[in-house]
Amino acid sequence: MNILAIDTAGKTAAVAVMRDDTLLYEMASNTGLTHSETLLPMVDTALKACGLTPAQLDLYAVTNGPGSFTGLRIGLAVVKGLALPRQIPCAGVSTMAALAYGLAGKGTVIGAQDARRGQVYWGAFDLAAHDRLTPDTAAPVTTLENFVQTCKKPLFFVGDGATLCYNTYKNVPGVVCVPQPMQVLRGAGVALAARAMWERGECVPPAALLPDYHRLSQAERERAERLAAEAARTETPEDTAKGKDQHQ
Repeated sequence: MNILAIDTAGKTAAVAVMRDDTLLYEMASNTGLTHSETLLPMVDTALKACGLTPAQLDLYAVTNGPGSFTGLRIGLAVVKGLALPRQIPCAGVSTMAALAYGLAGKGTVIGAQDARRGQVYWGAFDLAAHDRLTPDTAAPVTTLENFVQTCKKPLFFVGDGATLCYNTYKNVPGVVCVPQPMQVLRGAGVALAARAMWERGECVPPAALLPDYHRLSQAERERAERLAAEAARTETPEDTAKGKDQHQ
């Protein structure tokens, strides 16, 4: 099976090609250029290096969230554009799962992506079997405390939110520092997670490939806050009194 794997969920763009159990090619780019500038040339280089054409691919894999809204849309659009003409199956891979599959060993791994405002997207996995331990969630980094404190195995943080998590919980026994170059989401992790999805029958046609944002975009949140503030300003004294009566 030939798998082309792509990640654009964070600042780093990653591409990998895997054939069965062999990683044929892997590349990551964090040069400051946008994913729209770097991704297609990376895909073209990867396929040429492996002597493959799009027609010879059996599965497309792409991180579908959570992560950067713009980044996710770019990765999904590229994969759909490549897969649709031949209806090649696709795997929408959880960003957290891809992070977890990029490591191996014994312990627990938390994939954490920076969600800003002191929040992270996170999900926990067993490092040996890559079994999921928690659902993917967007939450303040402080809400991980119960899981971190009760974890019985060595605990590793990976992803672009790993440093924030580690700095918060580095004094907890069992928390292990992962070197920054190893925190980055790897294309190989996307490919391995996608292969597991294929084996479980979880892959979909290209048209069914969708993002999984896990929360509203910043623009949507700001609009909701603005509408709530406007509603509060236009509330009449009678409305306020009526609301108080209803709660008594």
